[in-house]
Amino acid sequence: MFQLPEGSWWDWDVVEWNAGRVRLGAGSDLSYHHGLELVFGDPVFVMCPAVFHDPAFREPKPDEVRSVSRQVGETPAVLVAFEADAGGPEPASGLIAAGRLEVVQGVVFRYWREDLAPGERLAPWVRPPDA
Repeated sequence: MFQLPEGSWWDWDVVEWNAGRVRLGAGSDLSYHHGLELVFGDPVFVMCPAVFHDPAFREPKPDEVRSVSRQVGETPAVLVAFEADAGGPEPASGLIAAGRLEVVQGVVFRYWREDLAPGERLAPWVRPPDA
């Protein structure tokens, strides 16, 4: 099981999702930036709310491991499970299987800025105002 670094990681959303990567962003308020990312490389199975809060990450249950392994044809290198508040009456379950997982810390702005300090970056969808 992986460990999240110390911090206020209660708001989460899907920052990027394509064939090669699923990137979840987390912070205390996602209006302007996030400070933590879970980057799943080579995802093979993703069941995840687009926006969620206060996730409780846990070891995958044996039936989840079997189900995903059957669907993708092998036991994935990375399998992350969690329960979180996604706005419904019951907690939402998340399950992501991938080839690798990287935990990345650093400020990622969700709006255009030119004056980035070392280690800061822009979210993938942010473009200059004249673009």
